[in-house]
Amino acid sequence: MDVHQIIARRIRELRDAKAWSLEALAERSSVSRSNISLIERGESSPTAVVLDKLATALGVPLASLFEHPDNASATELSPHSSLRDQPVWRDPVSGYIRRNVSPPAWSPIQLVEVDFPRGKEVSYDTSARDADIHQQIWLIDGSMEITVGDRQWQLETGDCLTMKLDSPIRFRNTSRRRARYLVALCSLPLDSRSAR
Repeated sequence: MDVHQIIARRIRELRDAKAWSLEALAERSSVSRSNISLIERGESSPTAVVLDKLATALGVPLASLFEHPDNASATELSPHSSLRDQPVWRDPVSGYIRRNVSPPAWSPIQLVEVDFPRGKEVSYDTSARDADIHQQIWLIDGSMEITVGDRQWQLETGDCLTMKLDSPIRFRNTSRRRARYLVALCSLPLDSRSAR
């Protein structure tokens, strides 16, 4: 299945699960109804910023928009993910490439590999969601400047940064070469905080 069709079906599936109309999702995400409609029909190549707005409104991590829609029971989904089957997507604005590494079988952890072009940046107006979403970024190669809220870090090869997805985040490659990093995400229901 084409990555745009995966995104289309996942957004429609998540919206239907909340029993939201296109108008309701548009109001909550600040993405126009017509744009959401085009995305859900697989007729638009949304930017990373637009996808993050939709994911935030739907209360899920951005990575979940790249999961294969639930067309089989959890026991039938494979715990294995081969390279050729991992969805790859390119942000049409920054040119960054993300590959969902995680297998289709459910796991509380999602892995995403990102190839980020030199001199480019992406800013997300991330805010609180219906779940606590935590992520770690491990820089495999290159360097990245990452701003979370009002704090900024310069990551070099081998560095790792952890964060909670509840404030604006900016990824910026200030180096003269591409950067490659792994993102590990974990979602916890909000009610699990009292158990910690």
